[in-house]
Amino acid sequence: MRVLHVSSGNLYGGIETFLRTLALAGARRGRGAEHAFALCFEGRIAQELREAGAALHLLGPAKVSRPWLVWEARRALMALLKREAFSAVVCHAAWPQALFGPVVRTAGVPLLFFQHDALTGEHWVERWARVTELALALCNSRYTAATLGRVYPRTPWRVLHPPVPEGGGALSASERASIRGELGASSEDVVIVHASRMQEWKGQRLLLESLGRLRRVPGWKAWFAGGAQRPEEVAYEGGLKAQAAQLGLAARVRFLGQRSDVPRLLRAADVHCQPNVGPEPFGLAFGEALYAGLPVVTTSLGGPLEIIDASCGVLVPPKMEALALRGLIEDGERRRALGRGGPSRAEALSAPSVFLGALEEAVRSVAREPGA
Repeated sequence: MRVLHVSSGNLYGGIETFLRTLALAGARRGRGAEHAFALCFEGRIAQELREAGAALHLLGPAKVSRPWLVWEARRALMALLKREAFSAVVCHAAWPQALFGPVVRTAGVPLLFFQHDALTGEHWVERWARVTELALALCNSRYTAATLGRVYPRTPWRVLHPPVPEGGGALSASERASIRGELGASSEDVVIVHASRMQEWKGQRLLLESLGRLRRVPGWKAWFAGGAQRPEEVAYEGGLKAQAAQLGLAARVRFLGQRSDVPRLLRAADVHCQPNVGPEPFGLAFGEALYAGLPVVTTSLGGPLEIIDASCGVLVPPKMEALALRGLIEDGERRRALGRGGPSRAEALSAPSVFLGALEEAVRSVAREPGA
């Protein structure tokens, strides 16, 4: 079985993290389906897929505002599908589904859609994507699955929680101390970490407001990991830094920018807090934090309701006064108890080996045999 995964590749977020994990897990497994990848743009994820040893095909920088580039990318995909036999093609998100779904259908290859986000049926890309029928939709959570019918009311679907790698072993005491010291935290500080894209619905502003209420509470520091990729994200990040200064938190809060070592950062921290103000489709960052043995504080919206329970974290309403940080800052035993529940919870939900088996079963249910 050979499966081709199609995505844009121009940004880096949850979908790209997913693709990297899929490539690495497939290579380590050494059996089962072969996963290849097709991207429009050269970028960080393209390099990571190459480093993982995955088969990577660049289709060309398709932009809807330049129709000739879309046609060139479509021709490149059609040539690839004629040149190489694939059992199925999986389009990741509505944009590649809209652009390339018709090509896949014309080539006679089963078309799957991996739903990484909630759908409204109102955005023009979603309306364009719905024109092409699917063989199967794969939804990353029950929350997103509940919105699939707004675009694909007749499409069969399955929920596949995305894979999250374990992220390596525990840090040695010296490694942990080195990372914390480099980022302005002592061994006694309780470090609260937030790791995500610089987007307001991810809750950075809400977390800062909550930390402002705790500025007289001693013994904590906060790290914000994640880089701005679009102009509006740059402006948002600048506003966060100004907010931290206005709240008197400049000495206790670090903005770390884009990081490729998030698993190590998590293992050097003490609490993971991402208080989304909008529903998270699934939340890879929560799985990474659980594997790192961190108690998770997040809002009771969307996908995290399927991830976080009383064994590993705290779910709260999306209000700054409700964020349960002070108790975790001051109660080390509770922090450690919740942290101990994290790895088993993450393994049960998102073990890469289990995901690969479920993905192959789903693809097999609609796949054609290579060469057919």
